[in-house]
Amino acid sequence: MMIESKPAVVLLSGGLDSATTLAMAMANGFDCHALSFDYGQRHGVELKAAVQVGRQLRVKSHRTIKIDPGALRVNGLSTFGGSALTGDLDVPKDREPHQISDGVPVTYVPARNTVFLSYGLAFAELLGSADIFIGVNAVDYSGYPDCRPQFIEAFQRMANLATKSAVEGRPLVIHTPLISLSKTQIIRQGLELGVDYAITHSCYDPLDDPIQRIGCRPCGRCDACLIRLRAFESLGQNDPACPA
Repeated sequence: MMIESKPAVVLLSGGLDSATTLAMAMANGFDCHALSFDYGQRHGVELKAAVQVGRQLRVKSHRTIKIDPGALRVNGLSTFGGSALTGDLDVPKDREPHQISDGVPVTYVPARNTVFLSYGLAFAELLGSADIFIGVNAVDYSGYPDCRPQFIEAFQRMANLATKSAVEGRPLVIHTPLISLSKTQIIRQGLELGVDYAITHSCYDPLDDPIQRIGCRPCGRCDACLIRLRAFESLGQNDPACPA
C-alpha cells in the first residue's frame, strides 16, 4: 500500500532554530520543501548555510526567494532600513541575558516574518500543502514581536480567510515546534535528530574566515552567538560552529 506523502513548506534561514525545525518536520513524516530568503541582509553567508542544511537533511526541494522590488533598484527589506541586519547600525555585543531579553533590539527587521510567511503561504497553496513550519521561539530570543504566539495565531487566522484552499475546506496550519522551548532544549532535540550544527549560522556580525566551511566564523559576542554558546555550555559542549 502506498503511503500518501504530506508536503510541507519549511522556512529555512540556515540558523540553529530553522535547522532543528526542519529536522522535526521530517521526523514527523512530512516531505519538506524549504524556502530561504535573500532580503537584502548584510551577510549572505546564512544563505550558504541554508543550502548546506537542506542538503544534509535531504529536503525534497529548496528555493531561495529574492525579495527585491526590481524596477526600483533597491534591495528588498533593506530599502526601509531600521535594522542592524540590513543597514549600517551597529550590532549589539557582549550583552548580559537580561539585556538581551529587554525590549526589541536593533537587529529586528521590520515585518520580516510577515513577509516570509506570506511567501510560504503562497508556496503551500501551489504545493497542495496545508502545513508551514517556522522556527520562531518565545523563550530564548531577542524580543522580536513576530516570534510570539499571538502573531503566529493571528497570521494563521488571516491565512485561513485569505486562501482558496482554506475556504474550500483545507485549513492551513502554521507549525511552531520550538516556540515554547529553551535554546538548550532545542539543541538537545536537534542532536537527537542528527542535525549538524557545525554547518548552521546564527551570528549577526560574522568574521571572514576562509578556513571555515561557509567562509566565515561567528563573532562570539552578538546576542545570537551568546544565546547559542550558553545553551551548548549548559549541555557540557562547545558550539561546533564557533571554534575556540
